[in-house]
This record gives sequence, C-alpha cells and structure tokens, in this order.
Amino acid sequence: MQEQDVKMMARCIAPDMDCAAICALAAGAISRDSEHAQAICELCALICQSCADECAKHQMEHCKACAKACLKCADACREMAAMA
Repeated sequence: MQEQDVKMMARCIAPDMDCAAICALAAGAISRDSEHAQAICELCALICQSCADECAKHQMEHCKACAKACLKCADACREMAAMA
C-alpha cells in the first residue's frame, strides 16, 4: 500500500492480500489436519497462481519476487491437495 502509484498497483495488491489470507488459512488447516485441507489447498493453489500471473506483469523487483514465491506456493499446494 506504500506504492507511489497505488491506483496503478491496485490490481496487483488485491490478489497479494487474497493470497496471504488463503495461505494462512491453508497452513492452519494442514497443521490441524482439517477435513477440508484438500479443498483449501486446491483453492490456495488457484489463488496463488492468479497472484503470480498478475505480479509477473510488473517489472518491479518485489513483484518479480512475489510472482516467484506464489508459483512455489501454488506448486506446494497442488502437491498437498494430491496427497490428501
């Protein structure tokens, strides 16, 4: 939210916030062996992939780092969902 042009970055910031929220939910669900962990991980992978796709559109280093982290998280969530 500290970007110089917040309006331009709003389409990137919103998925970042969604991604952080679903990742926290997924981590909690996995840690307590929730019966919904598989579904949550599937949704987490979808949201993380969407966030990565959006962040990859921007050239700022923090956006590139975010895209890389989100792709890694999406892959991990897909693996977790497949194991459940």
